[in-house]
Amino acid sequence: MTQATLARSDDALTHIWYTRCPVPTASGLAYSLGWLTKELGSNGLQVGILQDGPRELIRHHYDHQLIGLFREGGNVPALAAYSEGAPTRLIGLTWIDELQSILVRPGSGITRPEHLKGARVALPAWGKTRGLSFPRAMSLHGIHSALALGGLTLDDVALVEVPTEAGEAVRTDWQTADGGSWWHGIDFLARGEVDAVYVKGAAAAEDAARSGVVVGIDLDTFGDKRFRVNNGTPRPITVHQRILDEHPELVVKFLTESLRAADWAADHLDDVRSVLQRETRSGPEGVIAAYRNDFHKSLHPDLSDERLDLLARQANFLYTYGFLAQPVDVRTWAAHEPLERALALLAESK
Repeated sequence: MTQATLARSDDALTHIWYTRCPVPTASGLAYSLGWLTKELGSNGLQVGILQDGPRELIRHHYDHQLIGLFREGGNVPALAAYSEGAPTRLIGLTWIDELQSILVRPGSGITRPEHLKGARVALPAWGKTRGLSFPRAMSLHGIHSALALGGLTLDDVALVEVPTEAGEAVRTDWQTADGGSWWHGIDFLARGEVDAVYVKGAAAAEDAARSGVVVGIDLDTFGDKRFRVNNGTPRPITVHQRILDEHPELVVKFLTESLRAADWAADHLDDVRSVLQRETRSGPEGVIAAYRNDFHKSLHPDLSDERLDLLARQANFLYTYGFLAQPVDVRTWAAHEPLERALALLAESK
């Protein structure tokens, strides 16, 4: 039996895999605290992190073709997989602002969205698949949002394609195969080959500081969430349809422990930051710069109309620009019952 078949053996579920991106998530905290392993493994199941498993399994972070997989990660691969026929269901959405910004060189004069008119803006190349093209999708939507805030469109800038290793076999949503960051546009910016680059997160904040470039436009300071919709905002929690059909109790346990961890996080900021330093492989300065404004008090997943509308906005953008094979109806994709049951169980336990 190969490692790839460990999720099911003789039609019996034997192994649960959990995969996440290196960002603040309640499920990530629940795993770090040991709660997911305890609850999901209570029936004799093995529980593991996909990124720590056999290399041949890593691709399932993007294609979601592993029955025992719970995924909380960027929405571009999740939406792309679903649009191409992956039998997944959406069981929760989170929203964590994580330093989305447009970087520029010091003294560039680009300090407001309207200043981008005529700028050369970095755009990562296409990856091997739509799902692996998330760096391009993120950058394009971030640039599009910044321009829209200034009354501009993509026609008002020159998009300069830059290479990225994110189309190769990767272990997380930000780390390349050789361990480096995929924000290669920062190098182009520092050398003067482009005038602006979209970035997000703690690793990008540290890359910017090392490269001597600065934040020209901080997208998180604009109040309208529609202009901060991107790969991680909102971030979907997805499962394979079969595990939802055949083992719904495991899905409810996963969500219950995630909700408990979100409650815990609200009173443990320093501990959450320590976990994030390990998850993002960043120092304390990068984590503090990227995750602000009491983010630790709003890690709870939900399937509210607001978040579904924001995800629909992302899905429509991705389809318009070729990142989805087919349009996605996010409300059809969503399965509300597991989260409703988890919330009820948590309320009963208090």
